[in-house]
Amino acid sequence: MKYPCFTKDEMKSIIEGKCAGNRIPTMYNFWCNPIIFGDKETEARELTEVYPYDASVVNLNFPDVFKAPIDDENYRWVKKTQKESSIAIGLDSIIAIEDWDELDEVLENFPNPDYPNLIPKCPEDDGKYRLVNWWFCFFERLWSLRGMENALTDFYLYPDEVHRLFDKLTEFYCRAMERAKVELHADGIFTSDDIGTQTGPFFSPEIFEEFFKPYYKRLFDKAHSLGMHFWLHTCGNIEPFIPTFIEIGLDVLHPIQKYTMNEVDIANKYGTQICIWAGFDVQQTIPYGTAEQVREEVRFMIDTYANKNGRFILTLGNGATTDTPLASLKALLEESYHYGITKMKEINQV
Repeated sequence: MKYPCFTKDEMKSIIEGKCAGNRIPTMYNFWCNPIIFGDKETEARELTEVYPYDASVVNLNFPDVFKAPIDDENYRWVKKTQKESSIAIGLDSIIAIEDWDELDEVLENFPNPDYPNLIPKCPEDDGKYRLVNWWFCFFERLWSLRGMENALTDFYLYPDEVHRLFDKLTEFYCRAMERAKVELHADGIFTSDDIGTQTGPFFSPEIFEEFFKPYYKRLFDKAHSLGMHFWLHTCGNIEPFIPTFIEIGLDVLHPIQKYTMNEVDIANKYGTQICIWAGFDVQQTIPYGTAEQVREEVRFMIDTYANKNGRFILTLGNGATTDTPLASLKALLEESYHYGITKMKEINQV
C-alpha cells in the first residue's frame, strides 16, 4: 500500500497558513537517500516509497567553482584551475578568489544564467507541489570562493567588494528563478545558506542587516512576483534573524536545528508567521537513539509545531548518514504519518 500525497494546491494552502490538512506533510526523501543503507538499500527504498513525499524536487545545474562543462568553458564561478595541494584541506579552506583585485575579472567572466543546461529536462506533471533547488546562496557562496577565514573578515575589510559580488549573484539567481518558473513550472525555490553555528549566528545582526537582508529580500520578492514560494535551509542557531526573515517575506524555513534553539519558543513566537520545515535531529537521535526514542521525538515535534493553520512540514534536519539504523527510519516514517493524522484530528475538532 502507498499512502497518497498532498496535491499542489493543498501544499500551497498549508505553506501559506490557510489550512492544515488531515495529516502532517512529510518530505523525508529529500534528505534520505536509500543508498546509505548499503545492503539494506532495497528495504529502505521500498519503505520510503510507501509513505508520502509531499513535493517533487528538481535540481538546477548550477556552476561549479572551478570545473566547467564541456559545452561551455565559461560556465563556472571562476575561470581558473584549482591549485593542487600536497595535503588534504577542508572544503572551506579552498580559495578561488585569492585577492579582491581579481573581482573585476571574475564579474566580467561571470557564468551566464541563460546557459541551456542550467535547467534539466522538465519532469511530467505528477500533481504535486514542485520545488526547484540549488545549493549555496550568499554566505556559502562567499566562503566557497574566498575560504571561510577570508569570508568572515571580508565584511569588515572589503565591504564594497562583498556587495558587488552579492549583487551579481542576486542577478544570476533571479534569472535562474525566472527560468525555473517558465521552463520547469516551479511552485517554490529552495536554496541553502548556513549562517548559524551550534551556539549562535556566524556574524552580528548589523552584518546581517547590511550584507544579507537586502539581497535576500530581492530573491524573496522575485520569487513572489513569479508566483512562487521561497524556501531556505540554514543550519545552526539563527534565532536573531528569524524576525527579519519574516519581515522580508521568507515563506519556508528549515530546519530549526535541534540543540541549537528552543523549538517550543520558536513555534510559539513564529509558528503562525512562517512555514517551518522542521528537521528531525540527525546528530544524535537518528544515529544513536532507539526506535522508540525516534517515535517519542516525532510526537514531540508534532505536538510542538502542529496548528490548525498549517505552516508545518516534517523532514530531516540534514542529510541522513550511513549510521542511520533502518529500524529508526521505519519508526520515523510510521510515527510521522500515523501520529500526524491523530494530531490533526484532535486539532481540527477543537
